[in-house]
Amino acid sequence: MKKKHVDYSLIAGLSFTIVSALLIVALSFPFGTQERVQPFTYYLGIDAMGALACAGLFYGTMRDSGDGTGNFRKLIVLVSACFLVNELVIITLLLPEQSSLCFTFCLLSKLIDLIIIIYFYKYTQETLKYEGKFAKWVEIVIPVLFVLQTLFQLSNIFYPVTFFMDETGMYQETNLIRLEDVFFFVAAILTTILIIRSNNLRNQKIAALTFILLPLIENLLFGGFGNSGQYGMVLMSLIIMYCVIFNVKNRELLSTQTDLGIASKIQMGALPPAAPEFANHPNISLRCSMDTAKEVGGDFYDYFQIDDNRICFLIADVSGKGTPAALFMMTTKTMIKDYALTHDSTSDIFNAVNERLCENNDEGMFATAWIGILDTRTMTLQYTNAGHNYPIIQRRDDPCALMEKVHGVFLAGFDFTVYLHDEIQLEPGDRLLLYTDGVTEAHDKKGNLYGTDRLENVLERTRSSSGEQVLESILDDVSVFSTGVPQFDDITMVVLTIKE
Repeated sequence: MKKKHVDYSLIAGLSFTIVSALLIVALSFPFGTQERVQPFTYYLGIDAMGALACAGLFYGTMRDSGDGTGNFRKLIVLVSACFLVNELVIITLLLPEQSSLCFTFCLLSKLIDLIIIIYFYKYTQETLKYEGKFAKWVEIVIPVLFVLQTLFQLSNIFYPVTFFMDETGMYQETNLIRLEDVFFFVAAILTTILIIRSNNLRNQKIAALTFILLPLIENLLFGGFGNSGQYGMVLMSLIIMYCVIFNVKNRELLSTQTDLGIASKIQMGALPPAAPEFANHPNISLRCSMDTAKEVGGDFYDYFQIDDNRICFLIADVSGKGTPAALFMMTTKTMIKDYALTHDSTSDIFNAVNERLCENNDEGMFATAWIGILDTRTMTLQYTNAGHNYPIIQRRDDPCALMEKVHGVFLAGFDFTVYLHDEIQLEPGDRLLLYTDGVTEAHDKKGNLYGTDRLENVLERTRSSSGEQVLESILDDVSVFSTGVPQFDDITMVVLTIKE
């Protein structure tokens, strides 16, 4: 069973927005009635409502994914931080003897302003896909301006360039205060041009432009950036962007997921049952499993009777993941079965399949594969390995061992490849495990690989178990080993047991 991956950044972001909102509400009521901060009571209310809205908006985005989602969440967290810092600025006005503390919060608020602009630019860049020479030029200009403006803001620590705290502990501005707006206006103009020039849908452009227009309108009406009213406009713009852009993306994602779900059912339906029964061969047990990393995968297994006395079984791993790998998988699977029914040896099968796959393979897809044909009269297994993982053979009275034979490179690699084959004799009590690299290359949080040694240990522990129990034990062990790490590759296995 796959372990659910926990995204701690989401938990941290949600926790921050909730704690910020609760802290602002807790501070607003006892201190909002103080005479010294009564002129700012309006902003205290905006801080409280805005922070609560940020927490709700962040929670609403937790299941979203796609272009710009990460930067959108960072914008929410930054706006929430601005509401909190503005609240602290107002509260510290009650402590004139702590003017340095109020100064620190004021400076922090101004620096967060700059970071918000950067992340908004990055967000629109991801969602609207800026292209062209102008976009590349802007990619250089905005970060340079950001660094210069940050240094400009930090200069207030040493000299009152744009603001200072007077002897009464109140915030005061200098004549150079408007220089703070340079970065905002330049970044806003450049981003506006890029938004208008982008080829995305009109509603996405309008939603993104509200982030620039609403705070600008607020500034023209009430004057000054960096107050709660501005962040209220920014928050309103974020809500608009979420409603417009993410709802559209969610509908598109839902449609895509529906299509992928159908494709997954078609793919899984094309695979034979995981627990076949061969009526004429009760002494043979073949069990299979496939656990895809995505809705559709590139691994596959197959088995079928060639005639009354021969059983063919195979496993393969197609390059890549997702829909392209699944399509190539279906093609390869069909070809192998078709040629297996008309060719006598496993090498002939792969030679014919490879020749066909190399034709018109412009995408450069390929597949590693292992195929075996078991003669049930003599229990002789003929097999060919096309660049696949070494199977593990477990003899009744011997420890596990790798069948270290490769009879050619992967399928669809080179049309001149000539595949060979080998034979081994199986006895009652013997077991053969085929697997894809999703098993052995699964890794833990430290980057350690699962490996074949651990796989062999599981086989040794389950020597007396059924084929189903062996596969379940391996899957459980891989899951425990890779706890906290998302599955990155398909995990497919086939186990053949010759019953005693």
